[in-house]
Amino acid sequence: MKKSVALTLLSLTAGLLLSACGNNEQPATEAASQPAAARKVVVGLDDNFPPMGFRDEQNKLVGFDIDLAREAATRLGVDVEFRPIEWSAKEAELNSGRIDVLWNGLTITEERKQHIGFTSPYMENHQAIVVAANSPINTKADLAGKVVGVQEGSSAVQAVEKEAEITAALKELKKFGDNVTALMDLSAGRLDAVVLDEVVGRYYIAKRADEYRVLEDHFGAEEYGVGTAKENTELLAKLEEALNAMKQDGSAARISEQWFGKNIVK
Repeated sequence: MKKSVALTLLSLTAGLLLSACGNNEQPATEAASQPAAARKVVVGLDDNFPPMGFRDEQNKLVGFDIDLAREAATRLGVDVEFRPIEWSAKEAELNSGRIDVLWNGLTITEERKQHIGFTSPYMENHQAIVVAANSPINTKADLAGKVVGVQEGSSAVQAVEKEAEITAALKELKKFGDNVTALMDLSAGRLDAVVLDEVVGRYYIAKRADEYRVLEDHFGAEEYGVGTAKENTELLAKLEEALNAMKQDGSAARISEQWFGKNIVK
């Protein structure tokens, strides 16, 4: 009986030891997995918004914001994954945790601030006025009696129409399906000017500097920032720090000049 009891006790003791080892292993496994998850940041974007983020001829994601995000990820020591999303559902994608960051020409607004945490602005975008390189137009006032092109449904339409006096003085505010067609009409002399996002305008102008120029005058400004879920304050602070360092050491300016031919980083 004593031998049997001793064996039973030994068996129970071994079971308890194994159980204890198992309990110790689980947190260790979980702890090991946490840094791996933190080593990647998922960036949500619209992959049809040149030059901020779009697909090139090889279907590779490229763009100004793509390059900025890659540089920031390198500085943070993390991998970055770019995930195209339905832009109209961007806040739901962010707050569900399917993406960590919105970085794609995201305009900072008071309404969005209620649901998204924003970095400080890294770019100020204007509704720019683009004219032919040899055009006599130099100010908004010079648009009186002229034919001006805009992309239908774009913020450029509201920006121009908001200035009622300027709009009334135009010969025509002509709407196009896209900015590229409008710029082609400008080159052909069928338009006197085109109003569009400065980031888009400078992208095309950098490719054809001899054809176009951007006026100092514009139809309003907006600011771009990087967005995170409001509760993800740690990631937001790290992105803010990385962006500030990129501005200070000239990296952001270098990337801007590659895409726009000019430093337009704020």
